[in-house]
Amino acid sequence: MQIPLEISTRDVTLTPPIEAELRKRADKLERHYNRITSCRIALELPTGNHHHDGGPYRVRVDVTVPGSELVADKQADEIFAAIRDAFDAAERQVEAFVERRRGYVKSPVLPPEGEVVRVFPEEGFGFLTAPDGREVYFHRNAVLDPPGFDKLTVGSRVRFAEEQGFEGPQASTVSVVEAGNGGAAPATETA
Repeated sequence: MQIPLEISTRDVTLTPPIEAELRKRADKLERHYNRITSCRIALELPTGNHHHDGGPYRVRVDVTVPGSELVADKQADEIFAAIRDAFDAAERQVEAFVERRRGYVKSPVLPPEGEVVRVFPEEGFGFLTAPDGREVYFHRNAVLDPPGFDKLTVGSRVRFAEEQGFEGPQASTVSVVEAGNGGAAPATETA
């Protein structure tokens, strides 16, 4: 860390075991990301209507990284549990920050896109081509927009979820890709 670890307390005695645990957990944060600028830890015993000794203890961990500040704030009835929970949350935040910095954030996976090649309106079914060129059967009930089946024509772009049917591949859900939507289908849920 560029700035030494800061520990502050309010109505909590900073005993050597507590301080050792805080320093150990702060060092562990640096193993997740070695460019942490600073780490500030606040321990407190909030005043309130607690009718027993101790807890809930509150532990707040502020981690400054280049371009951002990550804050984890947890409470527990036991001081070491509050420390554990706060640092576990801080570690998850640091890991997520590192993944974003490296570009490892998962992109949403969209269902495959295809094109309607045959439609039989009277019978209530049709076929579309998958990206790999296979033909996939679909039924009127698989089209998400109820009047959407009647609007389908040969050449319509669709997104679909595929499953294995009795006689080969079939689309369990089909949604029309709107032309003015930049190729993106409207937000729909696939089964």
